[in-house]
Amino acid sequence: NFDINRGDIFVIMGGSGCGKSTLLKHMLGLIPPSKGDILYSGTSFTRASPKDQESMRQRWGITYQSGGLFSAMTLAQNIALPLQLYTAYSAGDIEEIIAYKLALVGLAGYQGYYPSEISGGMQKRAALARAIALDPEILFFDEPSAGLDPISSRLLDELIVQLKDSIGATVVMVTHELPSIFAISNNSVYLDNNTRTMIDYGDPAYLRDHSEQAVVRQFLTRSAAAKEETA
Repeated sequence: NFDINRGDIFVIMGGSGCGKSTLLKHMLGLIPPSKGDILYSGTSFTRASPKDQESMRQRWGITYQSGGLFSAMTLAQNIALPLQLYTAYSAGDIEEIIAYKLALVGLAGYQGYYPSEISGGMQKRAALARAIALDPEILFFDEPSAGLDPISSRLLDELIVQLKDSIGATVVMVTHELPSIFAISNNSVYLDNNTRTMIDYGDPAYLRDHSEQAVVRQFLTRSAAAKEETA
C-alpha cells in the first residue's frame, strides 16, 4: 500500500524478478489485480467500467523499454496517432503539435524519419514525444535508460525532469539505475524478491541512509560497495 503524490517522480525499484514491471502493468490496467484496488485521484480504476478506464488512460502517457515506436510509420505518424484517435484537431493543428512535441525532446525537423533511421537514444526521445502528445497528467516509464550509454541516460533523465515541469505531469518509473534514481526521484517503493511485496517506501536518498531494511540499504549503496571491492 503506497501513495504517489502529484508532481512526484516516483520510482518502482528492486532486484530482478521482484515484480516491478508486473506492478506497473497492474497500474496501467493491463493485468487485473487478484485483490486490492488502484485509485487515481480517489477514483477506483480497478472497479471502473471499461469506458471510464479508457477515459482515465487518455490522461496518461506511456513509454516502453524498447521505445515502442511503430517501425513502418514515421516519427510524425507515430506522434499523430493518439491525436487522431482521441482529439478533434485538424490535420494542420496536428502537424503543429507534432513539430512542437518533437522540438521539446530535441528532435525538431525529424518528422519524416523512420525509427530505424535514428539512434537508440533518439528513438527513446521520439517515444517520449508521442507519450506527451495529449499533455498527460501522468507519465509512465518502463526502464527508460535501458540500452543507453551513461551520457545519453543522463540527458534523458534531464529531459524527463524538464518535461515534467513544463507539462505539470507526475512521473512513475520502473528502473534499477541508481544514477537515475538519485538524480531525479523524490519518492519510491522497494519491492523484495523473497517476500514478493513492498518492504519500504519513501525518498530514495533517505532510504539509502536510514531504511530499517538492510536489503534496501544494500541495493541503494551497491555502486559504492562495488567500487570498494574493486579497489
